[in-house]
Amino acid sequence: MMKLYLTQHGEACSKEHNPKRPLTSKGVDDIENIAQFLKQADVRVKRIVHSGKLRAEQTAGHLAKQFAGNIEPQMTGIINPNDSPEVFVRKNGHWQDNTLIVSHLPFLARLVSYLVSGEEERLMVAFEPGSVVCLERIKDEQWVINWMIRPGLLG
Repeated sequence: MMKLYLTQHGEACSKEHNPKRPLTSKGVDDIENIAQFLKQADVRVKRIVHSGKLRAEQTAGHLAKQFAGNIEPQMTGIINPNDSPEVFVRKNGHWQDNTLIVSHLPFLARLVSYLVSGEEERLMVAFEPGSVVCLERIKDEQWVINWMIRPGLLG
């Protein structure tokens, strides 16, 4: 059964502080804790993709280094904040390997809703920076929420 690990980038600087919006030191710490959790939980992925925005790229890099050392994160242009979950699924629905996606709100919340219920506006999870939701495909096109972890739960 395939799993998707949908990850909101870690806490980022405000646009006013730095227009490129890199991770804050808290954001880096949170992602390091999440990476440690994923490693201890023996999460295994074959692919890591991110939106290309600096905060998502940095998050993907930290996660790859900490628990998926031999995987080079890849950028994709269809998982930005306001992109369509339906377009993403249409282009990537053939994936068979466990995949970690690092992206943004509202895209991630809408993707969870779309995969689980078929309705992207029916919100099902409350993301915060650094959160990971694990979805599992149990039949060809049926997805369920397996678990969710937020940085605040890890201390």
